[in-house]
Amino acid sequence: MELVFDGHNDVLLRLWRNMKAGADPVAEFSNGTPEGHIDAPRAREGGLAGGLCAIYIPSGDLVLKDPDANGHYNTPLAAPLSYAPSLDIAMEKAAIAVRLDRAGAWKLCRSTADIRQAMKDNVFAAVLHMEGCEAIDPDLDNLDVFYAAGLRSLGPVWSRHNIFGHGVPFAFPMTTDTGPGLTERGFELVKACNRLGILIDLSHITEKGFWDVAKTSDQPLIASHSNAHALTPVARNLTDRQMDAIKDSGGLAGLNYAVTMLRTDGLDNKDTPLSAMVSHVNYMVERMGIDHVAIGSDFDGCTVPKDIRDAAGNQNLVAALKSEGYAGDDLAKLCRENWLRVLGQAWHE
Repeated sequence: MELVFDGHNDVLLRLWRNMKAGADPVAEFSNGTPEGHIDAPRAREGGLAGGLCAIYIPSGDLVLKDPDANGHYNTPLAAPLSYAPSLDIAMEKAAIAVRLDRAGAWKLCRSTADIRQAMKDNVFAAVLHMEGCEAIDPDLDNLDVFYAAGLRSLGPVWSRHNIFGHGVPFAFPMTTDTGPGLTERGFELVKACNRLGILIDLSHITEKGFWDVAKTSDQPLIASHSNAHALTPVARNLTDRQMDAIKDSGGLAGLNYAVTMLRTDGLDNKDTPLSAMVSHVNYMVERMGIDHVAIGSDFDGCTVPKDIRDAAGNQNLVAALKSEGYAGDDLAKLCRENWLRVLGQAWHE
């Protein structure tokens, strides 16, 4: 079995929602559930050794637009969120992560050595990520506190605007150049992340924001769950020029399993073949090289192909990649080693 380290998932969102309805997140993750995509039993079955687990603040007003007769859609951006309630939710999700760690349900990892040890111990290696920084105060005072709690990765924005920058809408077809980039506070956030050793994720930011980070950050450029815009022209996928910059920086892009970001028609249809996933991997590898492509599933945050289904089906993608000729060190790079390399660089190891 080829172990996979995943660059993005929303399992904390599912656990948090179910906790609000009365469920025990430790029991749900440890014992398994028919809901969603990730828990410990399904992760073990599918060789999902760990991943970046997002603290994401839901946007209650976001309603995805249905495609028109041509299959096109353009969902308006969600409204900005207030700081105080966002912080409350972020703390609740961070607390779930800590409780899972304390119970031995997963290992909350702060270094690549932690990740490799968790893999060796067959314990899910969780890294705290923040998807949209609505819970970070304008002066960045609590960023150090989140870092102390285990935060090692963040995306300045989700697909909505905040005090740090501007996000891209859910739209097909659409250019990636959808609005302004970082704000002045956003530039300060990037510098603070560089100083602390927090990875900066560019998967939801505008193209202008991408280039703002590129000219400011000393880290490899990372788009944790984004595919090739040339194959699927949704606003969130990467242009060739962006991929060239990722390659030149030593960074990576993680294959997003979301069918809307894989299909040439952009539709939310689980009847999406594994060949669509392989096509995006092939395109990104051809453009950037094998050292700059990885996996960023978006499990528990999207519709995935029916042949994947959930974390237990991860080896079906591995098998498809093997059939395409990926093997040995190249397959290991795609599945985990590229992530471990760039995390180590971002974390000053």
